[in-house]
Amino acid sequence: MGEIEVKYWHEEEERMDPAERKVFQLERLQTTVNRAYRKVDFYRRTFDKLGLKPDVISELADISKLPFTNKQDLRDNYPYGMFAVPLRDIVRIHSSSGTTGKPTVVGYTRNDLENWNNLVARLMTAGGVSKDDIVHVSFTYGLFTGGFGLHYGAETIGASVIPFSSGNTSRQLAIMQDYKSTTLVSTPSYALHIAETMEKMGINRNDLSLKYALLGSEPWGDKIREEVQDKLGVIATDNYGLSELIGPGISGECIYQKGLHINEDFFYPEIIDPLTLKPLPEGEWGELVLTTLKREAMPLLRYRTRDVTRLYREECPCGRTLIKMDKPQGRTDDMLIVNGVNVFPSQVEEALAQVQGVSPHYIIFVRKKGALDSIEIKVEVNEDIFFDEMKKQRELVENLTVQFQKILLLKPKVTLVTSQTLERFEGKAKRVVDERNS
Repeated sequence: MGEIEVKYWHEEEERMDPAERKVFQLERLQTTVNRAYRKVDFYRRTFDKLGLKPDVISELADISKLPFTNKQDLRDNYPYGMFAVPLRDIVRIHSSSGTTGKPTVVGYTRNDLENWNNLVARLMTAGGVSKDDIVHVSFTYGLFTGGFGLHYGAETIGASVIPFSSGNTSRQLAIMQDYKSTTLVSTPSYALHIAETMEKMGINRNDLSLKYALLGSEPWGDKIREEVQDKLGVIATDNYGLSELIGPGISGECIYQKGLHINEDFFYPEIIDPLTLKPLPEGEWGELVLTTLKREAMPLLRYRTRDVTRLYREECPCGRTLIKMDKPQGRTDDMLIVNGVNVFPSQVEEALAQVQGVSPHYIIFVRKKGALDSIEIKVEVNEDIFFDEMKKQRELVENLTVQFQKILLLKPKVTLVTSQTLERFEGKAKRVVDERNS
């Protein structure tokens, strides 16, 4: 990776002694719980029903006494029922797509927007970006928080921003070349699509000025990272956010790529067992639960993200003392149950990383075969393999099957397909086709 220059946006907060940080985490938590109870009918009704009062929080561990909030609660209070301020104080409204029901609506006060800009500036700075960079945003703009979140975060740093949005990849590449973009903001799957388009157009990574890629909005692993870094010539970092809580800015990797630093002065993280709903200790895998600590328009208490990860503290070469989370391994609501076995799409990528000669592009098909479920995984491979003797193809299929069986704990059918066969997505990649109910 060469010599690394470590940069901070809020150095004092990012490097603060964790014990000192806990003091004002508690103060902010108490203030948030009080405001939510006084200003949001939903929380007042919920607390009263449970016989709880806001003064239940006397130490951070007391957060486990509070009720959870989930996406359905936001939908039930559509559109403005979760707001803690009058509409005249709301200066921005975002929402989810609403493809699986009513959309979740999110409001921001002027202070919320300023905090959001600074939180994204933090993670972008941690990923290497500075005021000298030219940031090419390939996220969709609109009600989705990703485009505007990274856009204004980059402007807050003082970087130049190219708000391209998604689509028309050949035009994007021409702009990147001509405008000398140094930073790409996109989903990891779209970054791969850009790399493939470069190959088709005969563009070498040295024809671009890219140095950094800030990738988010979908799960991705080291195999995708290696391919993006190799083909685009960048340092690729992951960032994590949820529109319900603020958008991007909750956590992000530093340039050392050793886990995502959570901005825990703004978000209090917990891990729970998704079945028992009991808190789990640091280091254990479970569902991430987040509580906002400085949100004015829409404070959320113990919001169930459905993302599966773990929390841990370790000394980071960058000097940040913020608690870390692993890349989410999937979502509790994206988890497939195949013949009683829990399967996450991210496990497929983990298996692919163990095998030479395959790409990170795959799709999982789940079907009914009689009374049982069957699973097929289509994997893209270099087309050279189809010109080799059949023995090599069989060996690759056997190798993949062994790795999948080891990690997924079930034996799938493996089908090799040629490069560029599987569908590409400009937004979030769709990795699963469940045909059991079709």
